[in-house]
Amino acid sequence: MSNIKSSILIVEDESYIKKVLETALAAGGYRTISAVTGAQARSAISSHMPDMVLLDLGLPDMDGVKLLKELRQWSAMPVIVVSARSTEHDKILALDNGADDYITKPFSAPELLARIRAVLRRNSSGSANDDTYCVGDFNIDFNKRIVNVNNETIRLTQVEYRIVELLARNPGKVLTYDYIMSNIWGPYADSENNRILRVNMSHIRKKLEPDSMKPRYILTEIGVGYRMAE
Repeated sequence: MSNIKSSILIVEDESYIKKVLETALAAGGYRTISAVTGAQARSAISSHMPDMVLLDLGLPDMDGVKLLKELRQWSAMPVIVVSARSTEHDKILALDNGADDYITKPFSAPELLARIRAVLRRNSSGSANDDTYCVGDFNIDFNKRIVNVNNETIRLTQVEYRIVELLARNPGKVLTYDYIMSNIWGPYADSENNRILRVNMSHIRKKLEPDSMKPRYILTEIGVGYRMAE
């Protein structure tokens, strides 16, 4: 796999609109995850860490703006509001609380996809000081989200890539287990995520390291966290 498809979480309780969004995004080459309530969205964000959220404001269990405020307390994950609310007040409220864009229903699929591409471009261009990481035979192209070892492209899951990217953007720095978990799974991280982090790291090392038992790229600081070689 040459790169990792961007994943988008659709938070929408109307089944017809959700289906329209899923179809449009699939045609645009995106992977989709769906949630119909704010609670489901919290869980999906924590477990899947999508590249973007399409957020309806009128959710069954909470106002979408509340969910947006919560997300902005710990993440800059791009959010496009897709809502039937069309007043200037509603648009300003969402944008002031961290929405990256606002689209009113009904919408056209080409416009939606164009807005998504624009927001993802802005987010990608401002996400790092450097576009690549390289040490020995291991290199990452952050813009294309391509990971290579010995000129071979490595298949990583979405969560595995985010862990590797976080470490690679801080080479030589020890990142604690808690710091990694809060950055990957947000404020909903718990002791179960600690176990999941260790399982993911085991899988990552098997894919990246010549000898996963003697890692040269991602080093363990016992009892503290992990450090990417520099």
